[in-house]
Amino acid sequence: MRSLSGIQPSGTLHIGNYFGAIKQFVEFQDKYEGFYFLANYHALTSSPDGESLKKNTIDAILDYLALGLDPEKSTIFLQSDVPEHTELSWILSNVTPMGLLERAHSYKDKVAKGIKSNVGLFTYPVLMAADILMYDPDVVPVGKDQKQHLEITRDIAIKFNETYRKEIFKLPQEKIVENLAVVPGIDGDKMSKSYGNIINMFISEKEIKKQIMSIVTDSTPLEEPKNPDNNITKLYSLFATQKEVEELKEKFLVGNFGYGHAKNQLFDKFMDYFTPFREKREQLEKNMDYVYEILKNGALKARSVASAKMEEVRNTVGLLNKI
Repeated sequence: MRSLSGIQPSGTLHIGNYFGAIKQFVEFQDKYEGFYFLANYHALTSSPDGESLKKNTIDAILDYLALGLDPEKSTIFLQSDVPEHTELSWILSNVTPMGLLERAHSYKDKVAKGIKSNVGLFTYPVLMAADILMYDPDVVPVGKDQKQHLEITRDIAIKFNETYRKEIFKLPQEKIVENLAVVPGIDGDKMSKSYGNIINMFISEKEIKKQIMSIVTDSTPLEEPKNPDNNITKLYSLFATQKEVEELKEKFLVGNFGYGHAKNQLFDKFMDYFTPFREKREQLEKNMDYVYEILKNGALKARSVASAKMEEVRNTVGLLNKI
């Protein structure tokens, strides 16, 4: 049984990436053969500065390893180190109906949020389908917001198999932990680098506290009771026990407990949870040769799988390969 997923290094990874995806990757390592990559081709859709993308990519692989991905258990690699991804994306684009892409919610949402529209952003689901179908995974751990992309991937796989009357691609299933599927940002909307509403894990304590203290709340006076199911409580529940969450809610209901008090309580929990990961990341950063070796070995293994799949695909669609 194989698991596969990836995250864009389009900015510093945040707790939404961790709880919505990376935590699942780590937990699945003892259950599945894992293939986990950094989707740096996808990051180009937001047209980042080249040097920034390089830095973000290195930061993200350090985050992956610090948060528990183990190269002895999982194949960890960069999408751009496996050029078969883009080759398969082109082949799949020739069986993908335009209407399927036009119905993609993610594209519409990003454009509505002011993200510049481009062809790469529009065809993002096709490349994502190639990323997944290349490795015949059984499960794909993703956030709830990516569920439609998995449905599109299955539709593309079905269309390809039907077009060439051959079962080339396995139909993958998404794996979503419902209560962690969408982590709220500091504005209450889904946490996303694209929306600038994130809380980072590996920046300075001062910067983390500033982000947490920026969580949007209402103007209810200190002495009055407050809605216990607010954004602070939702984030606190990611780190705290059920009993601790209930105690926080009770404080809100009783009154004389301000949002600032709750944010400080959240900050303390946050730091308790992430401090061991932060220390591990500092050690990894001092041994970059080891990190690069992991990426090299991961790419070699990923390419061995991708090359075999592409040989089958090329033969199926009629592309001669005599080199």
